[in-house]
Amino acid sequence: MCTGGVSLTPAERAEILTILAWDPEEGIAQRAASALVSMPPESFVAALERADAAPVVFNYCAENLGDKPGIADALAKNPSCPAETVYKVAGHVTATGIQALLDTLERLISSVPLIDALASSSAANAEQRGLLGELLEGALGESDYEDAVSAIPMDREKRQTLIQRLAKMNVVQRVQLALLGGREERIALIRDPNKVVQRAVLQSPRLTESEVESFAAMTTLTAEILRIIAGNRLWMKSYTISRNITSNSKTPLDISLRLLPRINPRDLKILSTSKNVPETLRAMAAKMANARNEARKE
Repeated sequence: MCTGGVSLTPAERAEILTILAWDPEEGIAQRAASALVSMPPESFVAALERADAAPVVFNYCAENLGDKPGIADALAKNPSCPAETVYKVAGHVTATGIQALLDTLERLISSVPLIDALASSSAANAEQRGLLGELLEGALGESDYEDAVSAIPMDREKRQTLIQRLAKMNVVQRVQLALLGGREERIALIRDPNKVVQRAVLQSPRLTESEVESFAAMTTLTAEILRIIAGNRLWMKSYTISRNITSNSKTPLDISLRLLPRINPRDLKILSTSKNVPETLRAMAAKMANARNEARKE
């Protein structure tokens, strides 16, 4: 094995050698460690990309290969790699790896030092620096949540309690609540002033399709959040979500126009006369409705 006599893929060889390097048998461990030195970084990148990569591979790569091409990003992209391990190579993570971490917020928020390191990284683009900076912000005041919570059907006492809870939380705590909390918390936090908190709501494993339907119709959401919803293939299989996104005045025009062919004749007619959407979208909806009518006559 250590001399390459067994037929394995490069990823398998890298992983097995890394495991053997920690073998209690000193002779085996030394031979494996010697063989590891000659392995190219690409083999470790392939090993790190495996969904079931062994934890010892994460540790070995972070400790010994963090500055090699692709290693840091591979660690950042693998959801099974702990945030504290990624922190060891934070200085080598590119914008691609940073985005992968922002797309899995539950892992990212488990390490404030990692957030801090990435926020000051020259590899982060402007949008990423902004989002990472927002994660480091503190608590807001109760007035920031009064409007958001007022839309939730609950009694007055529960509403006030929720407002007070949210007002005491910093951004990381609110992100955690958005990911793991209940429906009422998500309805409030999708309106949070912080963009990262809004993103966290959309990453919640408890989020339901009916909630996304209501979010897609909200004109209080940012174009960025609506773009994230529109980019989710699973959600966009729902006609209601597609229709609500298309009809939302805050939806970027390029998305609305792309979704227009999915809209049924009835909703297309309504859209063609709506004063709440851009003139370009109204005109295109009218043109498409007319074309469909003509096609039916033939």
